[in-house]
Amino acid sequence: MRLFVAALLSLTLPAHAGEVPRRPVHTYSIVARDAVTGDLGVAVQSHWFSVGSSVPWAEAGVGAVATQSFTDPTYGALGLALMKAGKPAPEALKALLAADPDREVRQVAMVDAQGRVAAHTGAKCIQAAGHDLGEGFTVEANLMDKATVWPAMAKAFRTAKGDLADRLLAALRAAQAEGGDIRGQQSAAILIVKGKASGQPWNDRLFDLRVEDNPDPLKELGRLIQLRRAYRLMDEGDGYVTAAKWPEAKAAYAAAAKLAPGVWEMPFWQAVALASSSKLEEALPIFKQVFAAEPFWKRLVPRLAEVDQLPRDPALLKAIEAQ
Repeated sequence: MRLFVAALLSLTLPAHAGEVPRRPVHTYSIVARDAVTGDLGVAVQSHWFSVGSSVPWAEAGVGAVATQSFTDPTYGALGLALMKAGKPAPEALKALLAADPDREVRQVAMVDAQGRVAAHTGAKCIQAAGHDLGEGFTVEANLMDKATVWPAMAKAFRTAKGDLADRLLAALRAAQAEGGDIRGQQSAAILIVKGKASGQPWNDRLFDLRVEDNPDPLKELGRLIQLRRAYRLMDEGDGYVTAAKWPEAKAAYAAAAKLAPGVWEMPFWQAVALASSSKLEEALPIFKQVFAAEPFWKRLVPRLAEVDQLPRDPALLKAIEAQ
């Protein structure tokens, strides 16, 4: 194990002190494990463009990492590699810091799949800067308006209701309500993965959302979280259709529509699924509603039949296009 860790650390960490830090992403963030589901997540906000492209890292069944201040992305990549190799989060972070000559400008936090946490705020992080460790989570911030930001985040996460996405977002909102980044707001992101890996990484990412540049990034992130939930419900509905579980499919589709009113693509594909499963009478009113709101969907109907996404039944197609 020692040789493996040494080999990892030699790959990409800075070779000597004084190397220019890669990116000054001053920000506040939270990394956490959901005690009920085991899901792992990171949420972050900054007055810096595209914070989600550098700060949050997570892998299902392994852990989550936030690397910020004068950020070094190798903390994300190597942190996950070390935890995957069996290192608890505190040991993984300790090893990476020991190999980094610029550790005092770093702020890093980690949580592993067992909920063990670790965080580091370097002495040269711009004030106000600090972190708090909680049960299964850490909150961290630098370049804040005041030193009460990260304690407010911890309190909000502990007391918030809902799933992990709700609680992570509550922590970010609490930070902003407390003053947040002294420079204001610009971008935000949330990354949540499953607690256990399925072998299909594309299915293990529950939320992977970014707001790159927005005057109110947390409001926009909240909207995207709700929209993501709606699309996941649509996926569940499609799965139920495939399994011919129609009551469950209808419930999932209805819940999706409630979360995303006015997104007409959702009911359109619901109607397509119904029509393709010999439930045309249930599909027609939905098609009618969609076509009334956005007529261009009607032009798609014959194209779907051409590629077997709708039955090649002239009577069925005529009935749909008559709506």
